[in-house]
Amino acid sequence: MRINEPNRVGMINAYNKTGNNQVGKSGKIPMGKDEVNISTEALEMQKQVEDVNSPQRREKVEQLKKQVEEGKYHVSSERIADKLLSFWKNL
Repeated sequence: MRINEPNRVGMINAYNKTGNNQVGKSGKIPMGKDEVNISTEALEMQKQVEDVNSPQRREKVEQLKKQVEEGKYHVSSERIADKLLSFWKNL
């Protein structure tokens, strides 16, 4: 049975190297700068969220709520089927 595999020595050396960080005079490890990049898709999603809080959007939602409560809100089954099909095709 072989206890010391050749690959384990490399792993031990990798751990030893990480412990040798250079410490400055202040006793702190120097850190790099953090950076954040926001994709165009994320920016577009943020705009959509901002649109949700707009007064026009709130007014429309209130009108729809009123129609649903009164039983006057109806959507055609063809529109529902079209939306379901487009959803499942995009998966």
